[in-house]
Order: sequence, then structure tokens, then C-alpha cells
Amino acid sequence: MEQKALQLLNDEQMKTFISQGFLILKTDFSDEFHSRLLGQLDYVYEKEGNPGNNLLPRIRELQVVFDSPVIKGALTSVLGANYMMHTHRYGHLNKNPVPGNWHKDSYWGYKRLRNHKPWWAMIMYFPQDTPLELGPTGVMPGTQYHESRIFENDDNEWEGKASGSAGTFALIHYDIWHRSNANMMGQQRYMLKFEFMRTEAPTAPTWDCADTEWHAPAEFDIPMDRHDLLWENNWNWLAGKGGYLSGRKSDSSSADLNELEKQLGNEDRRVRAEAANQLGLHADEDAGRVRRLLEAALQDSYEPVRLNAAYGLAADGTAGTAILLDAIRNEDKKIAEAAAYALSASGPSAAEGLIGLLDDGKELTVNLAAFALGELGVSGDQAAEGVIGLTKNDSAVIRRTAVEVLGNLSVTEKSGAVTAALIEALGDEDHQVRFWAGLSLAKKGPQAEPAIPQLVHALDDDSRYVRGHAAEALRRIGTPEATDVLLDYLLATRWCAISSPQNEWYP
Repeated sequence: MEQKALQLLNDEQMKTFISQGFLILKTDFSDEFHSRLLGQLDYVYEKEGNPGNNLLPRIRELQVVFDSPVIKGALTSVLGANYMMHTHRYGHLNKNPVPGNWHKDSYWGYKRLRNHKPWWAMIMYFPQDTPLELGPTGVMPGTQYHESRIFENDDNEWEGKASGSAGTFALIHYDIWHRSNANMMGQQRYMLKFEFMRTEAPTAPTWDCADTEWHAPAEFDIPMDRHDLLWENNWNWLAGKGGYLSGRKSDSSSADLNELEKQLGNEDRRVRAEAANQLGLHADEDAGRVRRLLEAALQDSYEPVRLNAAYGLAADGTAGTAILLDAIRNEDKKIAEAAAYALSASGPSAAEGLIGLLDDGKELTVNLAAFALGELGVSGDQAAEGVIGLTKNDSAVIRRTAVEVLGNLSVTEKSGAVTAALIEALGDEDHQVRFWAGLSLAKKGPQAEPAIPQLVHALDDDSRYVRGHAAEALRRIGTPEATDVLLDYLLATRWCAISSPQNEWYP
């Protein structure tokens, strides 16, 4: 059978995903396909309960969904061709006539700093016709970059809703605020949630890219705060252009700095956010004055103002980077985190200062500096030595970040030392450290071959996700030894999808 070409996203869809954090798309499966799928779901949920992480092996026809050109094309566009499916998946059955609570999904705990760059994404698939009255998932546009819930009302007309016919799905940035809507029809409403992860930093566009230059979206008809520099930085990163703002030239139009300074003091927080946004876009105009205004705005109580100010300082170059390196040590965690995000967009000039902060005595500062180095993606060998040392830190939070960062750093001379550190981390007492160690080894592919014995041991880890990452790492190592070990493990642990209390002895 001829394989259909992937339906990659186009430039406008990518701009929408970067700015708003989600896309509502649709597969082209037949009504008969979805009818069969619903029949299987109804049977399993009624007779056996929610299969949880066994959703895919229990209902094997779902694999066809995730092999479809539309879904593979969307995921490839955002996460690159070598993305991986996470071992966590879940089928949500919503019968509740009351909307769910707004939330962000956890990384098995909420202590991890979330990514602005799209390293993770989710697919939320609806196998039945899902009108608004059936309670589709709702997402709040643009909130994937906000740790705080900055919107107030529970019933927003600008809420994005994954409503549509069977086969509709939402592709969302992992960190966006979302919820279930009220099911007013009293019928079964399934949403099948699967998570996916990028395994390497982009080197070129992986979507249907007609123009690699960033062009800001036009004005939105929804009241969301603009983060033009953040969006531009993510676009450039996804396009394989490094994703650095330092040295950026302002737009052709000049800014009225007097008016923007006035707006920074406005009582309306969204006016302040847009003023900081515009100042950042004109960071090279009267640079000293703009820098002072942005440094002051970094203290604002409203998160979008802080983010725009921080990214504006990143665009300011060396002087702005110095302010951010000072701010990342701020006692106020919110200010320090905004600085860390922006330092990951500051370019190579930030690397030396961040490496120096790895020896800081404050847990938050060290953790944020390591995170920013991992996102910065430069000086891999230079950064690796300091980050490797953090894998033995007394703080589990720091060890988790360090192990994750080692998976993201591109190293050559230090590759052996990085692999050795990740191998040791596979035996860490903290299950989340082991989780990130397995994932980082999977990202290394064939470079992780020395880890095969420890990965075999990790196949029996107490954490189901450590086991899943160990299996994925063995698959990506790809040597005959790794493949044989993996096949032996999979055959021994094969889960029979048709066994159940109802047909236990069925031949």
C-alpha cells in the first residue's frame, strides 16, 4: 500500500501554534472507523474500566490514528521527525455537567520549570462527534508561556474549544492552561490524550516552510497579551536559526518612548504588558533609556509584563544580558524565572555567566542557570563539565534539571563523560532523576551504547516511566545487542490485549 505523504503544517499554522499554543485539526478517517473505535471504547470502559497507560495496547486500532499523515505531520512540524511518544497516555471520559478546573498538566510534580520552546506537545483526540454541548476540551489561547493563571472568568467567549465531528483533535503546547467543558447532553464523551517529546534541537524547519523569516501575527480578535520577541525567538529556534535575540534590529517604525514609559505606569495590566512588548521590539533605540525602563518593568506584578521586559533585555545585547544575569539571582522567584527564560534567548554571550552561576550556593539560582544553559543550546562541551557536577548535588530538584540538560546539550569532546553521568543517574534514589536519565539517554541514540547494561536493569525499575524510557533508549541505540535485549524484554512482558475477566479462558 502506498504511504501517504505527511500533511505538514504551513507557516500560518506554525505562527498560530507559537503564539496561541494550539491548533484544532481533523483526521480523514471514515465514520465506520470511528464507530468501531467507539464500540471498543464503550466495551472496555464498561466491562474493564479505564485502561490508563494500557490504552494503546488494549485498543490497537488507535495506532492507526497516530500513524495518520495528519497527526504525524502536525507532530513532525512542531517536534521534529524524531519525536517520541511518551509512555503515559489516558482516555478521559467526561460525563460531568459542570466544567472542569483550569489547569496545566504536571511533569509528575510541579517543581520543574516549564519550557517556552516546544520540547513537549499533546494530542487530544475526539473519536465521536463533539458539539459544544458534549463538553469538548477548552484551552486558553496564549497561556502556554504563563505560569500563573492570569485570566479571571470561567466562561470566556475567546476560549478555544476542540469541537467538531469525529476525528477532530487538538494539538497543544504541553504547558497551556486547559480544562474540560460541561457535558450537557449526558452522553459518553471520550478524549484520548497522548503526550509526545522532541528528542533533538531543530537544525532546519520541519514544517512546510515557505519563508524562514518571522512575520508577526496580525492583531488578534481575542484579548491575549502579545509576546512578540518570545514568539520570534521560538520561530527562529524551530527554523534552526539558533533562537537568539541578542543583536536584533528594531522594526522600521520608531517608538514614542515617552508614551511607552507613561503606559508602563498604567493601572491596566494589559496596557503595561503591551508597552513592555513594544519597548523590547525597539531595544536598540535610545538603548540606555529603553534598558532602564525594561529593568524596572522586570519587577512588575503581572507576569506578561515581566516576560516582555526580560525578553526585551535579551534583545538589548551584552548590557541587557548583564542585567538578566543579576536578576536570575533575585530573591523573588518570579523575577528570577523570567530572567532565566530570557537568558536562554540571549545568545552565546550569556553562556559564560550562566556557567559561573552553577557554583552559586542558592538552589534556585543554580537550578535556573542550568535550565537556561540547556535551553541556550550553545557551548555544549564548555557547559557539560559544570552540569555533570550537578548530577551529584544534594538537591533532587537540581539533579533532575542537570540530567535533563545533559540530554539537550550537543557535546563532542565530553560525550563519554555525559554518558557516564547519565548511566550513574539511572541508579539515583529519586525516581524523577531516573526518569530524566532514561529520556536523556534515549535522546543520545547510538552514543548511549555504553549504558546498555544499566538500561537493562532499568527495565525493572519501580517507575513505569523509567521502564518506558529505558526501552526507548535501547530502541534508539539500535545495536544488535540493544535490539536483542529489548525484544527479549518485550516478549516476556507482552500484555495480551484481548484477555479480560469476561474472556479469560477464550481460546
